[in-house]
Amino acid sequence: MRFRTVLTRTAAVGAAALLAVTALTACGNDDTAAADNPYGLLQPGVIRAGTLTDAPPNVFLKDGEFTGFDNDLLRAVAARIGLKVEFVGTDFSGLLAQVNSGKFDVGSSSITITEARKKTVDFGNGYDFGYFGLDVPAGSAITGFDQLAGKRVVVVQGTVQDDYATRQNLDPVRVPDYNSAINQLKAGTADAWIAPAEIGDKSAADSNGKIKVAAKQLSPAPTAYAVAKGDDKLREALNKGLDEVIADGTWSRLQAEYYPGRPIPADFKPGSGSVAVPSPSAAS
Repeated sequence: MRFRTVLTRTAAVGAAALLAVTALTACGNDDTAAADNPYGLLQPGVIRAGTLTDAPPNVFLKDGEFTGFDNDLLRAVAARIGLKVEFVGTDFSGLLAQVNSGKFDVGSSSITITEARKKTVDFGNGYDFGYFGLDVPAGSAITGFDQLAGKRVVVVQGTVQDDYATRQNLDPVRVPDYNSAINQLKAGTADAWIAPAEIGDKSAADSNGKIKVAAKQLSPAPTAYAVAKGDDKLREALNKGLDEVIADGTWSRLQAEYYPGRPIPADFKPGSGSVAVPSPSAAS
């Protein structure tokens, strides 16, 4: 009996020692993982960004590669903080929820900051401003936003243009993406499309005369990259990288490349607002 008791105690001591070693090893692994992935990304060293495929010049696919002002800027920002970017196409209507649920690390799609959206995601500092554009079929008599009452107005679901149309009691027709809106104008099944102005300009220019831009007006808030609620480390890192690419002229160069001739409002300050913005000529 005594021999059995000694064996039992020895086994217990051995088991406890094994558990202690295992716990220490696990802690070590956790510390190593945190050091290798300080921002808690889905893949260490790589930002997985949800974006759109059909919204030039902001975000779009060209020769199979994601590009556009927003995406090229995000690549530059990421490089400043030692990261790469993997872009994945999605619909705008689900983008913010997908960011907050962890499907994406970042949302990149000219996302206007609003109080309603702040309930779903957190935003970095603003990197761009925007205008609402009003696109109509060629030959339309519509010349302004004040002429939309009673008209069939199309918007992309979940956008600030959708919010605007709803606030104006226009009962808009909601579609999942920009191509769907463009097709409705071309087919004559919509009287007007409220769009981000730059996207509306490009769509009209590429329509072979089937669509024209009727009017524009300045959007009330800046656009920014979205991260999950509480993801402060990544948000702050993106803010830091953004200020650096503003200071080194990258932001100005991309503005001139994607929005040639577009005036920058005097009161708009990208990023934290604490760094000087080189002129496009100085940045080139």
